[in-house]
Amino acid sequence: MSEVKSILETEQEIIEEFALFDTWEEKYEYIIDMGKKLKPLDDIHKKEENKIKGCQSTVWMVSDFNDGKVNYKAESDAVIVKGLVSMLIRVLSGHTPEEIINAKLEFIDQIGMKQHLAQTRSNGLLSMVKQMKLDATVYQAQQLNK
Repeated sequence: MSEVKSILETEQEIIEEFALFDTWEEKYEYIIDMGKKLKPLDDIHKKEENKIKGCQSTVWMVSDFNDGKVNYKAESDAVIVKGLVSMLIRVLSGHTPEEIINAKLEFIDQIGMKQHLAQTRSNGLLSMVKQMKLDATVYQAQQLNK
């Protein structure tokens, strides 16, 4: 069985992948390709309470907590956003609530994402991160209360 990479290792991988592209057009294509690989979310999860507030596009996200690890699933109706959420899932899924809560997610800045996203998309990205950390906080609290 392969060992799960740390959040920092996965972030570094993404930074290195983005460094292979010369233009933002190529980087956007790569983000879109990542989104296309995201497994579709079951329709049962596409309901109001699973929508990310603060996203211009529709984004549904759910998480579960098994064996001390948080796993996320998500889908969006916008191709770029689907790619962005797939990156976040790649980085954060499979880690403990504490690791997720403490993750700095500096790769977002290091690949130039904040500077190249429209303000509304950037706000949406932050809303997705906020929701993922909130879910992790809830799971951590549940663990402590056991």
